Amino acid sequence: MISMSMSMKSRMESLRNRKISGLYAITPDLLETEGLLEKVRLILAGGVRLIQYRNKKACADLRREQAYSLLKLCRSSGVPLIINDYIDLAIEMDADGVHVGQTDLCVMEARKQLGQGKIIGASCYDSLQLAIQAEKDGADYVAFGAFYPSVTKLDTATASIELLCQAKEKIAVPVVGIGGIRLHNARRLIEHGCEALAVSNGLFHADDVQMTAAGFSHCFESSSATHN
Repeated sequence: MISMSMSMKSRMESLRNRKISGLYAITPDLLETEGLLEKVRLILAGGVRLIQYRNKKACADLRREQAYSLLKLCRSSGVPLIINDYIDLAIEMDADGVHVGQTDLCVMEARKQLGQGKIIGASCYDSLQLAIQAEKDGADYVAFGAFYPSVTKLDTATASIELLCQAKEKIAVPVVGIGGIRLHNARRLIEHGCEALAVSNGLFHADDVQMTAAGFSHCFESSSATHN
């Protein structure tokens, strides 16, 4: 029992200390579980660094089934699984963290419920002030977007490259870019300060999912080599 609790503590510390960077895959509203898992297997093979489970069309039972199946896959690959919105589910399954939006549970309350060992991310849309507050409240990363037209969320705000420049001066936690991101526009966001890119449609609906994931991963590697 002692070794188990120490192992759990070590994992929690390593999660929060792990830099949020690279390709961050967000699952689409897929109702067929095996199809979802197969795509995630390919994305894991392509070098994804984080996965967020987000499914706004699934019922509670299906959501639970998919989340547990994804957690097993992610744990076997050493990739954190973040749950979008449903903090009760995240706590129940001991997921690696949650991502919250402006209308969801606030970051401070999420931290209180999850504890210090979990990852908490916050959607900040096009607002630097939301991001500054989220960091103060304990967020491990902030997400801005949409930077480009998105088919995943049609009613989202539009974020600018200038916002990334401002965020670099005001925010210490990693910045995640989201919204309409494809291979042809990914590098520009990385070069302007996005330490991770959250991709859904441009990844899960690609003709070659694994190759596309590898392409996004390469964008970060080549950008890092350029700056070094």
